[in-house]
Amino acid sequence: MYTQALDVHGDSTAPLDESEREQRFQTRVDREEKVEPKDWMPARYRATLIRQISQHAHSEIVGMLPEGNWITRAPTLLRKSILIAKVQDEGGHGAYLYSAAETLGVSRDQLIDQLLCGKAKYSSIFNYPTPTWADIGAIGWLVDGAAIMNQIPLCRCSYGPYARAMVRICREESFHQRQGFDIMMKLCAGTPEQKRMAQGALDRWWWPALMMFGPPDAASTHSTDSQRWKIKRFSNDELRQKFVDFTVPQANFLGLTVPDPELRWNETLQRHEFGPIDWNEFERVLKGNGPCNRERLEARRRAHAEGAWVREAAMAHAEKQRRRAASCAA
Repeated sequence: MYTQALDVHGDSTAPLDESEREQRFQTRVDREEKVEPKDWMPARYRATLIRQISQHAHSEIVGMLPEGNWITRAPTLLRKSILIAKVQDEGGHGAYLYSAAETLGVSRDQLIDQLLCGKAKYSSIFNYPTPTWADIGAIGWLVDGAAIMNQIPLCRCSYGPYARAMVRICREESFHQRQGFDIMMKLCAGTPEQKRMAQGALDRWWWPALMMFGPPDAASTHSTDSQRWKIKRFSNDELRQKFVDFTVPQANFLGLTVPDPELRWNETLQRHEFGPIDWNEFERVLKGNGPCNRERLEARRRAHAEGAWVREAAMAHAEKQRRRAASCAA
């Protein structure tokens, strides 16, 4: 664990009250200086980061599940190997992010326990089923595409460990988005049945992908502080709009129809106008009542329990090595 150190400039003997510390901290953030683990930071900044990074890590881990069950059913050996690599990447992303969260003074065990008991949240998008191979393409194209839209600005996050983790994650996510779009292209260029399969996947994933960016700005309780501290660089609605404007031309290229009868191009504003999002569904899924909430959490609990012997063996081996080193030193 890291300890907090007070970043004091000038007369170090003069005590600073909380408001002065926060003012100096904000000045550093405004100067685009990276905040590092040993730097002093406001308690709310630390709590906001722990919440966001842990939810991000949980989402990467749970996000392995919808695709993992298609590894043995992928249509070709090449698709199997690509999907294996992608699922492995997601596990790595979760590990990077848990490590970043640990620099804030919270243990990985605490974070995982919060996930397994249902206390912690993860992205609502991973509580939807993947009934066809086209859903794997749609996840790569839409879900990873939305993730990239959200995560690229995080490479400039004010908190150094999070920003540095995101640089590598974004590089790998761009591969994931391309492989998803490639699946959709192959299906759309195939038989009429394959193209119908692709359209069905778009119909299922379009609205959940828009919900991925979080609630509308007016209902977002953390956005103001997150943007002031430069944890986030854009609001939820700004990122959602960027995603729609970027993705609709791709759907047109594929010859697919976005499932939104109100979707239209606004020539004056130079952006796409889209219909209302069902935020009741979003809240329902977040509260654990989505199509696959129970299935996803149960799968994680089962995997955690079945992997207990591996963790115990690793700890026993580490202890054995420690004792051997201590014996040699004596």
